[in-house]
Amino acid sequence: MDAIELLMTRVSVPVLTEPGPSDCEIDVLIQAACRAPDHARLQPWRFIKITGERRHDLGELLVKAALARGDNLTEGQADRLRKTPLRAPVLLLPVLVFTEHPKVPEAEQLLSLGAAVGNILNTAHILEIGAMWRTGLVSYEPVLAEELGLANNEKLYGFIYLGTPAAEMKSVPEVDPAYFLSDW
Repeated sequence: MDAIELLMTRVSVPVLTEPGPSDCEIDVLIQAACRAPDHARLQPWRFIKITGERRHDLGELLVKAALARGDNLTEGQADRLRKTPLRAPVLLLPVLVFTEHPKVPEAEQLLSLGAAVGNILNTAHILEIGAMWRTGLVSYEPVLAEELGLANNEKLYGFIYLGTPAAEMKSVPEVDPAYFLSDW
């Protein structure tokens, strides 16, 4: 497949299984992330890798964060939340590392983080690694940031799930560029 075809066929893969990407493949994903557009070369990102039993620990943290937010969770809802990190063998948590800069506001740094995540998702597809970026209000809870050891200038922006696709990938619908493009 050529590069254009790969970009045009990338989809989120919600059902993932073992094996997850190797350490070498994760290094490639991070290197691709670091090629994102980045005003003033601030590299306003870092990624937290979670694998193995630590996924269970993250599940407990998600329940704690939801309760801190005031969610009234039934035991079933708490169990489902606990199991969300088990959807994939490897998770990368994208973290915005904001740096005060006279020419680069936080919004631009956040866009750069989003581009870095996009590079990870596209590179995962090229490497035939299933990937899905999920967020959710619980990911923005201060208790979660604190428990993950984020600094005051850092914010978590969801979870990138990585693994082997457990089912056939869905087909990609055709896109009409005219729907998304206008002249001025």
